[in-house]
Amino acid sequence: MSAFDLTPLLDLLPELLAGRPLVVLTGAGVSAESGLPTFRGPGGMWEGNRPEDLASPEAFARDPETVWRFYAWRLEKVRAARPNEGHLALARMERLLPRMTVVTQNVDGLHAAAGSRNILELHGTLLTARCTGCDRGVPAPEGPVPPLPRCAACGALLRPDVVWFGEALSPVTWKAAADAAEACAVFFVVGTSSVVAPASSLALLAARAGAYVFEINPEETPLAPLAAGVFRAGAAEVLPAIAAELVRRIP
Repeated sequence: MSAFDLTPLLDLLPELLAGRPLVVLTGAGVSAESGLPTFRGPGGMWEGNRPEDLASPEAFARDPETVWRFYAWRLEKVRAARPNEGHLALARMERLLPRMTVVTQNVDGLHAAAGSRNILELHGTLLTARCTGCDRGVPAPEGPVPPLPRCAACGALLRPDVVWFGEALSPVTWKAAADAAEACAVFFVVGTSSVVAPASSLALLAARAGAYVFEINPEETPLAPLAAGVFRAGAAEVLPAIAAELVRRIP
């Protein structure tokens, strides 16, 4: 028996099984349960720099070596991390429901590692790099980065394939996320502060289009008044309970 009252959510199961979509927006709180530090969390200094001061086009133009050392440190942590029960539960749910999309602000690839397939990575991924010259994508470099990585095709400098401060999201990815939000019957907001734009607007788009919004987060956020249901606990606790109920109720 689940410790959570899932009734308001599971009452919507017939709609989901009839093909109405489910969209799940995830943030750093999901991956924190795999041991990955949140970007702005406690101890947010790296070699005397704030991460925010290193994740920008200006920082890369000024000192690409320092930026790449920072991203090599992040990559080391990402490659050592494993999907937690929250990631795995979402992958199980995707196998059960006809139409489900995971929209993530995370750049760690853990949703794919858990088995989710229909994923929109709003902020890109640490696992690939992109050429600053020809825009070619390649796997991210291994180990400590200097000497600086260069494109094998054109020789230009590679950069992390993530969206930095001051950069726009991919318009293709953003349109797909917004379209999914406006078409869904149920929208989960999981492990995100709901203050980082434009991702924070997706729940509002979903609600305005008639979706039921549910929040999973141990912390209070500005989203709560909009939500049809709020679970004040971690993703690795709540999502497996939801997935287990889905398995039990689906014939």
